[in-house]
Amino acid sequence: MIDLAIFAALVVIGYVVGRILEARHYRSIREREQAYGNIMMFASRFPPTLDPLRQDLVAGSVVVSADYFKVVVARLQGIVGGRLKTYESLLDRARREAILRMKEEARARGARMIVNVKFQTFSIPGRKPGSLVGVEMLAYGTALLG
Repeated sequence: MIDLAIFAALVVIGYVVGRILEARHYRSIREREQAYGNIMMFASRFPPTLDPLRQDLVAGSVVVSADYFKVVVARLQGIVGGRLKTYESLLDRARREAILRMKEEARARGARMIVNVKFQTFSIPGRKPGSLVGVEMLAYGTALLG
């Protein structure tokens, strides 16, 4: 019985703390997206301008961990199948943070835009098969300096 109480307490603590930290991270992301909004990003390989510009590779990488609540819910959902909504916010935060870090590097180099933007995602597995500790997201592209 004590094991069930400990498990329930960990789930509640994981849920509350995870929500608070996730909300804080989203708030930080929104503020920085406003600050870096003037740096344009394009997935296309070629820039929308014909001006000769200097080019540099820029990248942004982040590792975001999954909280205990997300892991428990994902495991339970894995039994019945379906969409893992608990991990979607994890990937969204990682993608947006990686973009911001890439734009930060581009701004430091004096870039006006980034073209040929690509993403790489790596999962960080836990000790048990099928468990996830976190994800690493890498965003990279060609910064056009002018």
